[in-house]
Formats: sequence, structure tokens, C-alpha cells
Amino acid sequence: MSRFQIHDDLTAPEGSMPILKGALSTAGQLPNFLGVLAGSPAALRGYARFRQELRHGTLPIGTLERLALAVAEHHGSAPGIAMHSRTARQAGLGLDEVALARKFKSKDEHQQRMLDYIRSLVVDREKPPMHLHEEAREDGWTDEQLLEAIAFVSMETFTAMINVAGDVPVDGSTEDTRTLRAA
Repeated sequence: MSRFQIHDDLTAPEGSMPILKGALSTAGQLPNFLGVLAGSPAALRGYARFRQELRHGTLPIGTLERLALAVAEHHGSAPGIAMHSRTARQAGLGLDEVALARKFKSKDEHQQRMLDYIRSLVVDREKPPMHLHEEAREDGWTDEQLLEAIAFVSMETFTAMINVAGDVPVDGSTEDTRTLRAA
């Protein structure tokens, strides 16, 4: 059971309603994470704006899903692992790549360079060694892509932290205290 209320279109604060209605109209079902985040209209708006801007980035979907899986696993975010395992498969990653991504690994050397670079920030919590920065660039990752990856990982870290702190249930699970309603 979530530590935070999982809001829907009937219980969310008024300031969260425009974003929730948009999410319901595109997805049909409100993810538990967004239902929790709706408890703070400012946090929900900030998250939505950040995510919207990153959608216009240059990173391939497979890279984004690998990064999201690694971050979710690192933080122990069950909802993140479940969702990104599903979306990674839809993006064309095989089961072996999904499993590897959860460990900051990939069979694809190009992807591995990015994962190595980001791992130093997330796991080691330090400035990436210069050799990792240079290797990523030499392998074709641009400064724009490295910066987008850092931004994306920070957003996924925020998501994982909400999921973990709130003990947010995996989407599709049932909670006695919640009834899902469509807008």
C-alpha cells in the first residue's frame, strides 16, 4: 500500500487536474506514480515540463530505456523496473539486453560507453573519470547527448525516489484503497 495517496481525477488537487486529464486522455489509465505525484501540483508540473522537453532530445529510445532500467534497478524501484522492462521490449530490446541494462551493461559497445559514463554518476556518485568522458565522445556520443543523458537520468532518479519513498505499487497491481476511474 502506498504511503502517499494515489490520486485520480476525482481526488487530485485542482492544480494537478490539467496534467492528469492530459495523461488520462493519452494513456487511458493513470500510472500510480503520476497519481502519487498529483498530490503536489508544483512537483507534478515540474516533472511534466521536464519530461516534455526531454522528449525532443536526440537520444535513441533504446538508450533511454537502458538508462531508465539501470536507474530503476539501482534505486530498487519496482514500478520503474516493471514499466521500463515492458517499454524496452516494445522498443526492440531483447530480454538479454533488458537484463544487462539493469546492471549498467550492454552487449552493444556504443551503448556500453554511455552506460559506463552514467554509472559513475549514479553508482559511484562522483565526477565521471576523464577517460570515460573521452571514450564516450570517441565512440560518437555528442556533448548534447551526454547532457541529455544526465538530465534524463536525473528525472528517472526523481521518479525512482518517489516510487521508493512512497512505496508506490507497480501499475496493474491492486490496492484496496484505490478505485481507478477514467476521466
